[in-house]
Amino acid sequence: MPLRRSRQVPPGPVWGEALLLVALGAIPGALLRWFLQSDPFANLLGCLLIGLVQGLQPARPRLLLVVAIGLCGALTTFSGWILALANALAEGRTLVVALLLLESGAGVLVVAAGARLARLWQRR
Repeated sequence: MPLRRSRQVPPGPVWGEALLLVALGAIPGALLRWFLQSDPFANLLGCLLIGLVQGLQPARPRLLLVVAIGLCGALTTFSGWILALANALAEGRTLVVALLLLESGAGVLVVAAGARLARLWQRR
């Protein structure tokens, strides 16, 4: 049985508000992605932002919808990353494969750093 991600958004006005918040975050995320022209930088910036949002306590659901789902969803390029990885593997470019895997590991570290920064900021 495949795992499914729960949206946990009830129907009605709350659902419409959530949809609007995601869209409001996606617009600048897409524009920033186009402006940056760099998959690794866009992905790592998205990781930092999502870590910052996740690290904010108490949780802020509207901020999560705008920044984590909308902005970071439009900014980061998982499908582009997978395509680059598949092409590099097919062409036997081991250095490119290693760099892409390093980027993935760096993304995990940057998410953790963003969450830590958010917690430190809240203590001030």
